[in-house]
Amino acid sequence: MTVATARPGLLLVTACYQGFTLSDGALRMLVLLHLHAAGMSPWALVLVLLPYEIAGVFTNLLSGWLGARFGLKSTMLAGLALQVVACALLTLDVVWLTVPFVMGTQLLSGIAKDLAKTAAKSYVATLAPASQTGHGMFRLVAWLTGSKNAMKGCGFFAGGALLAAAGFRGTNLGLAVLLSVLLLLAAWLLPGSPHKAKATLRAVVAQTPPVRWLALARLFLFASRDAWFVVALPLFLATTLGWSSPWVGGFLSVWVIGYGAVQAMTPRFVRPAATAAGATTTLVATAALLLPLGASAVALHAGLAPAATVVVGLCAYGVVFAITSSLHSWLVLAIAGGNDVVERVGFYYAANSVGRLGGTVLSGAMFATFGEGVAGLVACLWASLGLVVLASVSTIPVRARN
Repeated sequence: MTVATARPGLLLVTACYQGFTLSDGALRMLVLLHLHAAGMSPWALVLVLLPYEIAGVFTNLLSGWLGARFGLKSTMLAGLALQVVACALLTLDVVWLTVPFVMGTQLLSGIAKDLAKTAAKSYVATLAPASQTGHGMFRLVAWLTGSKNAMKGCGFFAGGALLAAAGFRGTNLGLAVLLSVLLLLAAWLLPGSPHKAKATLRAVVAQTPPVRWLALARLFLFASRDAWFVVALPLFLATTLGWSSPWVGGFLSVWVIGYGAVQAMTPRFVRPAATAAGATTTLVATAALLLPLGASAVALHAGLAPAATVVVGLCAYGVVFAITSSLHSWLVLAIAGGNDVVERVGFYYAANSVGRLGGTVLSGAMFATFGEGVAGLVACLWASLGLVVLASVSTIPVRARN
């Protein structure tokens, strides 16, 4: 594929992924805040969100095979279509919005997210101009990941604001329409990709040791983030600090947008020349997460102003986490290479989903067990700190094998 045809393709992939992520962030905030306002406990909210996270564990493996067997375009279209269905189902009358029903919509949304993500991340390697290797590839990956997370932050804000302005049903209807437009554009304009008629699921699981260790590190890394971010933080802001849903959505939006901006800018000040150097930089960045987490936990436990501590401490965490995540996303492509990139991306993000699943459960469990207040959030932060230690240890073999 020529440079001339690759660049428009990458722009369209990015647009599809950004639009999908906007709906994904908005949907998460809509479900979380709407059901919490309806009286659901942290444990009940975890139960509602679990299918979304569980789906990712299996869908990433499956999408790695689907992308290799049927091509990346089919995988992306399937992800967009399933998200349209998930949003449309949530526009039904309120009597349908039982816990099992909403869990079902979250299952569809989780499958959709990982189909779209695997396709988008793999498209970077297949559509990138041949000259984009090394640091050039790092810039492309960082831009895709960073812009995606910035759009997710916009989704958080849109979800919180539109919940108050247009209501639960109206917002979901708008999201379904937006995604339908993207689906039609993707079906018309998105370039196809090579596929393997004999691709197998076994090829997705059969990865080299560096990829396996990096996947394990990714598992612990994202478990550390979601241990405080998914359930504990939004409920802490809404209950302990008394913030309204637009304020909660707005704060999380700013956090994720800033996080995405840092990801996109990471190649400007981090320049690994090869995979070995990249693995070392990733190890240092991962270990650096211990500082903001530990400082925030100690400050909250000591009784310092909770609002200021959360804003300053967790924003500092977000900067370091963004750099670490950007390095991770590049490193798995740099290690992978060759024609099996989609299988490796699927395996890697399956581990990511296991981490998100564990972090989600841990977030709700710790916050409910230790109290829905400062003590609960502090417990989540200490759990996150322990998971960062495990992520750092798991990164050491990646460095040794490159």
